[in-house]
Amino acid sequence: MYKIKNNFIILLTLVFALVSSCVDLDEINVNPNGVDPETADLNLLLPTIETGVGQTVVSLGFGNVAGVMQHTQKDGWSSGHNDYDWDNQDHSWAGYYGILRNNDEFYQKALDGDFKFHQGVALVMEAYTFGLITDLWGDAPYTEALQGEDGPDNFKPAYDNQQTIYMGILADLETANTLLSQDQGSYLNIEPSQDVIYGGDASKWRKFANSLALRYYMRLSVKDPSTAEAGIRRITSNAVTYPLILDASEDATINYIGASPADSWPSNTVFDTSPSGSYMRIKMCGTLVEVLKDLDDPRLAVWANKIETPLELVGGSGIDFIANGTRFISQDIVDDYQTAWGVGIDYDPEWVGIPPSVFAASQYNLNPNLDQGVFNPHASQLNYMYKASAGSLLLMRIMSAAEVHFILSEAALNGWGPGSPEGHYAAGIQQSMNAWGVGDAAGDYTAGAPYSGLESIIEQKWIASWSAAAESWFDYRRTGLPDLQTGESAKREALPLRFYYHFDSEISLNPENSAAAIEKLEPTEFKGSDVSNNSAWSKSWLLQGTGLPY
Repeated sequence: MYKIKNNFIILLTLVFALVSSCVDLDEINVNPNGVDPETADLNLLLPTIETGVGQTVVSLGFGNVAGVMQHTQKDGWSSGHNDYDWDNQDHSWAGYYGILRNNDEFYQKALDGDFKFHQGVALVMEAYTFGLITDLWGDAPYTEALQGEDGPDNFKPAYDNQQTIYMGILADLETANTLLSQDQGSYLNIEPSQDVIYGGDASKWRKFANSLALRYYMRLSVKDPSTAEAGIRRITSNAVTYPLILDASEDATINYIGASPADSWPSNTVFDTSPSGSYMRIKMCGTLVEVLKDLDDPRLAVWANKIETPLELVGGSGIDFIANGTRFISQDIVDDYQTAWGVGIDYDPEWVGIPPSVFAASQYNLNPNLDQGVFNPHASQLNYMYKASAGSLLLMRIMSAAEVHFILSEAALNGWGPGSPEGHYAAGIQQSMNAWGVGDAAGDYTAGAPYSGLESIIEQKWIASWSAAAESWFDYRRTGLPDLQTGESAKREALPLRFYYHFDSEISLNPENSAAAIEKLEPTEFKGSDVSNNSAWSKSWLLQGTGLPY
């Protein structure tokens, strides 16, 4: 992982601040102290693009999608996180297209200067961002996107179908692989300090491009298996032409600086000093905690704290006191609590997660503090490192060797790639544990969690996606795994499948084209009260006809 040099901190702090604005870089020239994209070196644009993508991945995978995939639950202001209480005023793609406009400026400069490295990097970042958009929403502007500066005739682009976007992504990644295949010394105008992912190393970017292509071929594995198989076979049969990210040391990650709210880990308490801030609201979800406990997974202690005060049931009545760090309670206290709040008790002495979508998340497990977003001595809080603004494990995790090995394991299971599914499965676990600093435990762990087919691959991939849970959501939609169940307070009796098209940003500004895209969505039995096919429980092209995940 490339380490940000001290003399770059001030510049990158400015970059992080620019990311949050999500506006076209051409607008920055109104600031006399800003960087004019018409005259600036293209390298100055690169960290803005990279951190924009990285922060987006974290905002999804440590945000509401972590709630969907039951990594975390919130016990304050929780309905969007725990219950998928979304509608067409949530989840705009405006910021994603802001990243793409910045990236297009970068790409055009790379073309003008005939800078092959920068062209390849731009195609990778474009593919990644368009991939997120179509994964999250479905059909979206693609071939006619990013042309608004050419005049009002381009203000209402057509929505390309999802298949077109996926195939365009894969074509761009193929081109990027070629552009990034030259000797490092042949590239011009690389400023390593401006590339906060790989420090200007073309060989690592090439691995990233091919690993991302592998992700998207596997994304198509159920809907279009012939395309998926052909692409995966081509990539995995020629390691020289298509190198991959296979070691955690080459993961696509970005450090946080931790100098301001904009460039710090999102749950930090350095800048968010509210006693009911993000750190305090986010708790471990019981679904993940139970799996990690059953597997004796060392990553649990990396991601969470043990509970402060265990509960112990004793005989008698009216008993409720704390002694020697344990709270002793009698059955009548438990019965009264369960009658009042409708949730059970977890007597585990070390690790307790909040069940998914419970009405009484704030009160769970006899919490004596009944306000929202407070410390619960009887539930596992996130590890204290998540209170920091930056740290060696607080990374924007864009793509990992662990994910690649789990994809290769599934490919081998399907007969589409070399090696054994067992071997790649074990390698995926090893690389995930390496990334989280517990690599020495991987051998014994894998012996206790042996490969047992697709379910085991997807379960370990789901675990490894901690803080980047969007990818596990996309796997769930494709495979129906892990077999996650909703709770009593969830908006529907099934997990959501997509984001709603946003009314203000997407529908009202482009009504004809958005209406055509909405019409092509296929509603499921869980559409509920949504007034159109624009539902989080509708299926885009990728899922239609597959029977998955439901």
